[in-house]
Amino acid sequence: MAKELTSREENYSQWYNDLVIKADLAENSAVRGSMVIKPYGFAIWEKMQSVLDGMFKDTGHQNAYFPLFIPKSFFSKEADHVEGFAKECAVVTHYRLKNSEDGGVVVDEDAKLEEELIVRPTSETIIWDTYRNWIQSYRDLPLLINQWANVVRWEMRTRLFLRTAEFLWQEGHTAHETKEEAIKETELILDVYGDFAEKWMGMPVLKGVKSAKERFAGAVETYCIEALMQDGKALQAGTSHFLGQNFAKAFDVKYVSKENKLEHVWATSWGVSTRLMGALVMAHSDDNGLVLPPKLAPIQVVIVPIYRKQEQLDAVTEKVDPIINALKAKGISVKFDDRDTYKPGFKFAEWELKGVPVRLAIGPRDLENGTVEVARRDTLEKEVLQMEDIEEKIAHLLEQIQENIFQKALNFRDENTFRVDSWEEFEAKIEQGGFVWAHWDGTDETEQIIKEKTKATIRLIPIDGKQEVGKCIYSGNVSEQRVVFAKAY
Repeated sequence: MAKELTSREENYSQWYNDLVIKADLAENSAVRGSMVIKPYGFAIWEKMQSVLDGMFKDTGHQNAYFPLFIPKSFFSKEADHVEGFAKECAVVTHYRLKNSEDGGVVVDEDAKLEEELIVRPTSETIIWDTYRNWIQSYRDLPLLINQWANVVRWEMRTRLFLRTAEFLWQEGHTAHETKEEAIKETELILDVYGDFAEKWMGMPVLKGVKSAKERFAGAVETYCIEALMQDGKALQAGTSHFLGQNFAKAFDVKYVSKENKLEHVWATSWGVSTRLMGALVMAHSDDNGLVLPPKLAPIQVVIVPIYRKQEQLDAVTEKVDPIINALKAKGISVKFDDRDTYKPGFKFAEWELKGVPVRLAIGPRDLENGTVEVARRDTLEKEVLQMEDIEEKIAHLLEQIQENIFQKALNFRDENTFRVDSWEEFEAKIEQGGFVWAHWDGTDETEQIIKEKTKATIRLIPIDGKQEVGKCIYSGNVSEQRVVFAKAY
């Protein structure tokens, strides 16, 4: 196949971009900064979506849908929120076009909107305006709503999946009687995200809270999961926000309590996006192409027949059909690639590039010997197995691959996690890449100086990080706990 990739060592950024395009995950569109997600890429996203949707529903959440357009005035009601998103908003000013003299079209100046509409960068404002009508009494709480949607954030420097002007995501928005219930909800969703990342994506994550500078606009506290990519950069893989009563007060969302008092509700919001697709690619893939965890692979097993004559293909097909049915009965997705327009070598390379976890090859000699060649994508190892009970062997192998992918990523993170106590050591390790655990004095000023000098940010303040008195690596002032720094996407 003429689909050679730039190596990770040569140019990690180019390798990533090549892989996303050549593996048919996505491509750039005619709209600058926006992408087309291709069927193979969308199939992975659909699996992610299906699993997460089930996890949300299992924890009591329901799906709804809210408008794409938000009145501009809504953004003025929560000052921190509007300040955080103002520079990223796409604004609709007119509602009609008209023919121009040169045969094209122009904006009809007579069709100007009375109030401009914002294409949602996130939906807190329109949702909390709606919740005011839905919530009157404590009996209406908790209100646990999620929506699957697209959002627009006008990014100037874009990269497929990781940062695009328009992207797909889910956003949960919940309302609660008490602060404690809202914080519990925020932590619950953080655990859902962590479980999904580790058990389905095979991607180990750290859990923690953001510093004030890195916090979501309008939140009291932002919880997050952070993963380490193979180039040593961190990637924020999901966030869960405790919003306090900020949005409830801004949009006057109150309820009558059990004590017959009028109270503002307590709020959360949380979301993950198609950025997870980028994380999946960067966390596991290699110079040969994608490496997909079996639980999220659109095709878990591909079977390639080896033949020269039609009767040989017929014989292989007859033998393979019951294997395919048995695998499907176990919930394993299978593709029998009997295309006669490509040779087996081409097919092997194509499915390797696309990250199919297990490949089976069966030819006339295998039929005689009752064997099948099994290749696993994660290690590129091949072995010849007896065809007897092959379905059980494949099911077990897929579990092994899922675990191995996670363990490999975990080993990489462990090897690239450092504890430092001096500024010199900090600079060296940050330049090297990885997670750097270091003391910080808790001030915005020190955080900003460190960012300017090293391009490293505080990825999180660990939730389970032990209290450990020390000195800030930059200022020398007292610090009570190490935080995690890294360069990030």
